[in-house]
Amino acid sequence: MGWRERFEEPVAGVAARSRGAQWARAALTRITTPLLPDDYLHLANPLWSARELRGKVVSVTPESEDSATIRIRPGWGFSLDYTPGQYVGIGVLVEGRWTWRSYSLTSAPGAERAGRSGGAPGAERAGRSGGAPGAERAGAAPERDRTISITVKAMPEGFLSSHLVNGLQPGTVVRLAAPRGEFVLPDPLPSKILFATAGSGITPIISMLRMIRHRGQHADIRLVHSTPAPEALIFGDELAAMAADGIIDLHVQYTRTDGKLTAERLAELVPDWHERATWACGPSGFLDVLHAMFDDAGVAGRLHIERFALERGAVGAEGGTVTFGRSAKTAETDGATTLLEAGESAGVIMPFGCRMGICQSCVVMLDKGCVRDLRSGVEHVEGERIQTCVSVAAGDCSLDV
Repeated sequence: MGWRERFEEPVAGVAARSRGAQWARAALTRITTPLLPDDYLHLANPLWSARELRGKVVSVTPESEDSATIRIRPGWGFSLDYTPGQYVGIGVLVEGRWTWRSYSLTSAPGAERAGRSGGAPGAERAGRSGGAPGAERAGAAPERDRTISITVKAMPEGFLSSHLVNGLQPGTVVRLAAPRGEFVLPDPLPSKILFATAGSGITPIISMLRMIRHRGQHADIRLVHSTPAPEALIFGDELAAMAADGIIDLHVQYTRTDGKLTAERLAELVPDWHERATWACGPSGFLDVLHAMFDDAGVAGRLHIERFALERGAVGAEGGTVTFGRSAKTAETDGATTLLEAGESAGVIMPFGCRMGICQSCVVMLDKGCVRDLRSGVEHVEGERIQTCVSVAAGDCSLDV
């Protein structure tokens, strides 16, 4: 191990966008040994940490009966220079256990608080908390919004999503993972764009649209969104305002009365769909229809897909192909070989300690797929931190190591 790796070793698992932030954490850890920097920093501000990214919940705003927008003020080390369409990992302490999931960011990076749409989830109105007193008075200079937001739909089988929508309180300190994801728009924008979404698949798209509005960009944008009924529509007022302003050409398909959004229906609504650069997000069945549609037309390269639903391991799935993201190495594993053993057999340098699930030294982020804890049988999915020494692949998966 070289000197740089040795220096950064205490914070090797911390997600950070910049080398400077990583080195600052490493330096603080070295000079405060044997105590951790958090022992000191937490006394000054609970959002300051040398080991992890943190944030404080500013507000939880209902969007529908089963969804809410959560606005978070990130702490030290979190970069606000993310790209619309990316997602962020969030860890919440529930019943004594940190639970992680990933959600699309619905905020627009760099947006200014003054002049933002009052109907936008998480938008600031004059006099609300979050800035210096008087910062939003009439005539004040626009202030960059230093918060991020996610919009979460409570799923019947989703333990964390239900808690985020119905149980999360403002003031709660959460853990964060740095924004990531390739479901983003190019710069400059294509001249003709199609956004095809269903349900909460609108969430990454609203971030893109808010940035387009914020920057004053112009393109021929068609948005076709599928949702069961008007009461289930999120961002409805804001989308209608964007349509009225000429930013988008909007069609909402209410499936309970209008039927499903089929390939034939989409072709009727957007006759030139095959000419448009397309970004689509929603349930797997919806995306499969679009993929087949574009593939059959020979324009699959125009379609960009984000699957918002986390796919659990197939029933009885044991083993799979494990990809170690940083080195791009892979390993074929069975249902008895731990991820730590698989990585070591593939020549990947894996963090470890006790090798029996106690010390937490082997914890890494699960980027994609599903893994199973050998001790409890509990499945962990994309966006969660896992212990590689006691976890096995439950289908193909990818680790951030």
